Amino acid sequence: MGKVGIVGWGVYIPRFRISTKEIARVWGDDPLRIKDLYWVEERSVGGPDEDAVTMAVEASRNALRRAGIDPRELGSVFVGTESKPYAVKPIASILIEALGMRKQSFAVDMEFACKAGSDAIVNAMGLVKSGLIKYGLAVGVDHSHGEPGEHLDYTVSGGAAAYVIGSDGIVAEIEHVYAYNSDTPDFWRRDGIPYAVHGESFTGEPAYFRHIVNAAKALMEATGLKPSDFDYAVFHQPNARFPVRVAQMLGIPLDKVKLGIVVDRIGNTYNGAVLIGLANILENAKPGSRILMVSFGSGAGSNAFSLITTDLLPEKVGRARTVSYYLENKAYIDYALYLRFRNLIKVIQ
Repeated sequence: MGKVGIVGWGVYIPRFRISTKEIARVWGDDPLRIKDLYWVEERSVGGPDEDAVTMAVEASRNALRRAGIDPRELGSVFVGTESKPYAVKPIASILIEALGMRKQSFAVDMEFACKAGSDAIVNAMGLVKSGLIKYGLAVGVDHSHGEPGEHLDYTVSGGAAAYVIGSDGIVAEIEHVYAYNSDTPDFWRRDGIPYAVHGESFTGEPAYFRHIVNAAKALMEATGLKPSDFDYAVFHQPNARFPVRVAQMLGIPLDKVKLGIVVDRIGNTYNGAVLIGLANILENAKPGSRILMVSFGSGAGSNAFSLITTDLLPEKVGRARTVSYYLENKAYIDYALYLRFRNLIKVIQ
């Protein structure tokens, strides 16, 4: 088997937005302090008729438009998420029906905090390389919410990214992948508890930065690549500060990471975060560009990818709605409407 990579990609970001200034107003926080903490201006919010399933469907349809293939050519669908609408029922099987895929396709929902979407890409790569399937679909999607008034309330959001993986019609070859995982308890939620809990002292250095830096360095060591060999870099973005800092730690200039940072305008889409950032790079990069992508999931782990774009990239960009389209087409809501949309208002009888 020869090269394997991205054949098509697509994203979906809900049009509704709530500003961090509005959230700070409700909870009596200083909006300037909040902005300085997270570097997030606003976050996306799904409407009352949207959830992780509807977002995954829209992103996948956009990916298929760019790939230009019949959905029946897909042999697998892997969905990375931690906000399924059903406790027991997969999103992947719904996608098979909604997209018109063959029912003989492999279908699995995956969970590893915010990196399962990148794990979905790795799994699709393996099936394509083995010859078991011609194309595979990998989706990263979440529609999360934090405890009202707590710090996650300022950043968590909704969005999806989907990637068709194959060996024909590649727009970005996946040159190499490297994984780095450990038992680091930085973020968790026990069954029956409504909101996730942060292991505060574990969140930054031993979790996010350690795993992303080690995965990226190991990939470069294995391939002989240097930071200067990459034209772009995109990292998981729980806020806009972390990816900037990790780029500095790796010796990657800010101008190479700016294009992949979208969290400041839509918030942290969890499994969609790094993949939406990658999509924005693909929609603006030239053929022959090398991209470093490193995901992160609490618990904790990272996947580092080296990708290089091909001559087929420019012709596929305009086939579906871009990240820029979703960033620009938006409508603002207040906090009361946000609570209603997310079913966070409880009626006690």
